[in-house]
Amino acid sequence: MQQNNPLHGIKLEQMIIALEESIGWREMGIRIPINCFRVDPSVKSSLKFLRRTPWAREKVEALYLEIIVGQ
Repeated sequence: MQQNNPLHGIKLEQMIIALEESIGWREMGIRIPINCFRVDPSVKSSLKFLRRTPWAREKVEALYLEIIVGQ
């Protein structure tokens, strides 16, 4: 069990949608400067990139914890 893991059971897509609704693509692109948030952003393009790029996914997870879980 991962009872102490706040990300347990939360899909990457859910994180992206929650962040977009909370702070928007522009702020996401400022905080994590990757093209999938800055140039024609979409959930689909972000998922494709983040699933292939572990360092970027870790940054998104950290931002999610800071913004959404930390509320």
